[in-house]
Amino acid sequence: MDEERLKYWIALRAVEEVGAVGFKTLLAAFPSPRDVFSAPAAMLQAVPGIGPKTAANICSFSDWEMAEQEILRTAKLGASIVTCEDPAYPRNLLNIYDYPPFLYVKGSLVPDEIAVALVGSRLASPYGRYVTETLSRALALQGVTVVSGLARGIDAAAHRGALAGKGRTVAVLGCGLDLTYPPENAQLAEAVAAQGALVTEFPLGTPPNAPNFPSRNRIISGISLGVVVVEAGEKSGSLITARIAGEQGRSVFAVPGAIDSAGSRGTHRLIKEGAKLVENVEDIIEEVLPQAGTPVHRDRTLDRPAAEKRPRNESDPPSPIPGLGDREKRLLPLIPTEPVGVDQLITTSALTAQEVLNGLLVLELCGLIRQLPGKMFQRKEPST
Repeated sequence: MDEERLKYWIALRAVEEVGAVGFKTLLAAFPSPRDVFSAPAAMLQAVPGIGPKTAANICSFSDWEMAEQEILRTAKLGASIVTCEDPAYPRNLLNIYDYPPFLYVKGSLVPDEIAVALVGSRLASPYGRYVTETLSRALALQGVTVVSGLARGIDAAAHRGALAGKGRTVAVLGCGLDLTYPPENAQLAEAVAAQGALVTEFPLGTPPNAPNFPSRNRIISGISLGVVVVEAGEKSGSLITARIAGEQGRSVFAVPGAIDSAGSRGTHRLIKEGAKLVENVEDIIEEVLPQAGTPVHRDRTLDRPAAEKRPRNESDPPSPIPGLGDREKRLLPLIPTEPVGVDQLITTSALTAQEVLNGLLVLELCGLIRQLPGKMFQRKEPST
């Protein structure tokens, strides 16, 4: 869309009392936002939901310079503004009642992609972060886009897992695209934009104020076919996302945790209320694929035919696979066929805890090791 037409979209969204639903109603009544500004007050008031105050605000709007500057500043960021009439606008999002009239986007959108959201506590436990990265990476390897909110804890782990799986990930922000919140996720945000997209409905310069996040959550669930809650306390904002997802007709999933963990009370409540319990990525895939109506790419490097395997002695070093990184090559020889704990691997490998957890995730997904209860791991024998 050219800048001259786009400025009317930005201006109409900036008019006081015109929210997402009001914008949608006006767009249905008039050919374009420009025509809305050309209409007399009486004609505007004839539109359902548009009262005298809103009509007066539209007729008196005059800050066209703001709209023009918004377009220029967005372009300077290397971003774009995608309207709901643009072919790139997410198709799933158009199915919700109060979809944003346009999105600020840094990166790329794929309108018909199969997307699943993973959300949870900002104060995530090591277990929660590990499970999130495991599921996100597995989804990415299946060709599913991982959606989250770039927050601390579970959100950040979701994006990291998708990036590790070389898949797409979308971060929906509760602030302007020119701000990063939290600040420590700036590098992660750049990686997400390069391998997916940063998305927000908020104008540039909008601070990450608390009321923005429930609004942001409807976009997270709206883009997605399902929402997975990994860890959530009894008052977690992730439960709001799950509720909104249910109202939008999306699938709701929950990952169980320890029964004495405060961070699991919200997820356990969701399971009691009917959310699907998640033990592995197949629990998610089998639910969302029928909704998508299209096959998902599967990384066949994980399904090696038996003919490719050769007998080897127990004393042989594990055979590397193509693409295995230095971190995984260092870890694999340290994992025997007898169970070994994460703490011992951190000590013997001289890697950080996060590096060990990420490396174990890769090795497990490559089928070289298996995880046992109690965060124990063992190397798979050739015949398994």
